[in-house]
Amino acid sequence: MKPTPPHIEPDNIVISIRDLEKSFGHNHVLQGINLDICQGENLAVLGRSGTGKSVLIKILAGLLKPDKGTAIVLGKDVATLNYKELDDLRLKIGFSFQNSALYDSMTVEENLQFPLVRHFKHLTSEQADKAVKEALKAVGLSHAIHQLPSELSGGQRKRIGIARTLILQPQIMLYDEPTAGLDPITSMEINNLINDVQQQYHTTSVIITHDLTCAKATGDRVAVLLDGRFVNVGRFATVFASEDERIKSFYDYNFIT
Repeated sequence: MKPTPPHIEPDNIVISIRDLEKSFGHNHVLQGINLDICQGENLAVLGRSGTGKSVLIKILAGLLKPDKGTAIVLGKDVATLNYKELDDLRLKIGFSFQNSALYDSMTVEENLQFPLVRHFKHLTSEQADKAVKEALKAVGLSHAIHQLPSELSGGQRKRIGIARTLILQPQIMLYDEPTAGLDPITSMEINNLINDVQQQYHTTSVIITHDLTCAKATGDRVAVLLDGRFVNVGRFATVFASEDERIKSFYDYNFIT
């Protein structure tokens, strides 16, 4: 079981979700969910594919608007922000996409420099170089600085994607299926990296996954999303001690011991 980091601040809620609903035609993906996430906390959102996990973090990042309800992130109602306000908020949110979202024609160094050049035009080349090297060191890939994404393994691309979000020093990290498509050893390395990021950068993180090993290794709490609602939220051991057959079957499906 993952220990609770000492820097979690339970009285400081940085993400507050209230009565959130989202549908796509007749597909009611989120059906009135409620949740608070504290500063410094890793929250793993568990659910099968298609249950709305990725929709939730896209709403938190302002990539989708809810049909009803509110998502308050760092004190801002995301759905009500104008373009500039949303852009400012996104500087404080790191989004680690499932496919890493790297530019294939750019080297690792150029991929990491891209958000710096876009958002911090005042930086000198020396400052940018230092930021790139620090971010790569944080994910253990300093040696890959001049490589292209096509020359990296799947796990390395995940790490570079995380480094590119860390370079802006976000307060919140959103991970979309961080271990999807990875072998067990590489998955464990990514889980450890997520915990390292939490410890080193004191981030608040939402980890979207259907992988119980990932949720157990990284989540201070887990929230099980089934049929558009959170059916249980709490510590991993407590949640999976439930007699709810939906939760038990999800546990059995993952073959975790």
